[in-house]
Amino acid sequence: MDNTKSLFVALVGKPNVGKSSLMNAMLGEKIAIVTNKPQTTRTRITGILTKGSTQFVFMDTPGVHARRTKLGERMVKASRKAIADTDLALMLFEPYGDFNESELSMAAEIKKSRLPAIAVINKKDTVKNEEDIKIQAEKIKQLGIFDKIMNISAVSKDGVDVLLEELDMYAVEGPHYFEDDAITDMPEKTIVSEIVREKLLLFMRDEIPHGTNVEVESFKERQNGNIIDISVVIYCERKSHKGMIIGKQGAMLKKIASRARVDIENFLDIKVNMQCWVKVKEDWRDSNYILNDFGFKDE
Repeated sequence: MDNTKSLFVALVGKPNVGKSSLMNAMLGEKIAIVTNKPQTTRTRITGILTKGSTQFVFMDTPGVHARRTKLGERMVKASRKAIADTDLALMLFEPYGDFNESELSMAAEIKKSRLPAIAVINKKDTVKNEEDIKIQAEKIKQLGIFDKIMNISAVSKDGVDVLLEELDMYAVEGPHYFEDDAITDMPEKTIVSEIVREKLLLFMRDEIPHGTNVEVESFKERQNGNIIDISVVIYCERKSHKGMIIGKQGAMLKKIASRARVDIENFLDIKVNMQCWVKVKEDWRDSNYILNDFGFKDE
């Protein structure tokens, strides 16, 4: 295609503001995991959308939050590095409330980078009246770093197409860096582990999922090509957590695995036979050695 363009976009904002939901809405595919619990995204997840001559590359980053563990420190670094590696920062805000320290820190980082930036007030569907949006937009405007302030709902996709049209204006002439039908550069194994982790976040008590990590130990397509055999290990930090994840007579683990398998089959478009195991690695979130082993880069 002649006159191709591309745009690398960093999706940033505090936890649970809707970054993953927005990326999924723009792509029309579920790449990033979405739950109502904060710190869902732990590493940078890349989503790719080719629309006409423009290829958008979205980097969904971990929510900026207080760093309580070494994993938390790495998550914050990943967010900051994403800004440095992109053409534009897209920062999401809640429609209500004051900005927290982390948001102000991220805004300062964007200002320092001198990147073009757009502010998005998400969760339009939760807004009680239009005046509330104007009040929040005025507060965002006072930060003095955004070219434009937009209002959308990632859940209902209201305003998402208009946002894409706005982003297209920032695209840079040049080649497409990925195949035009690509939707992510993440390996299939990574997506499988993210889907399983999403179900953990969905079904388990608040603290337990954040103390878990999911590793795909094997991923093999059978010779007849009709089914993929997957072996998954869920690591947790406490023996007591292991019991809760497995559940009475294995009920909780079975629920997590069966719900994950449905999404995995939909994504891979093939039948899946999945085995799930639970193992304990105490305090792994504060071990640099284990974090490296799990693939969490210290960027």
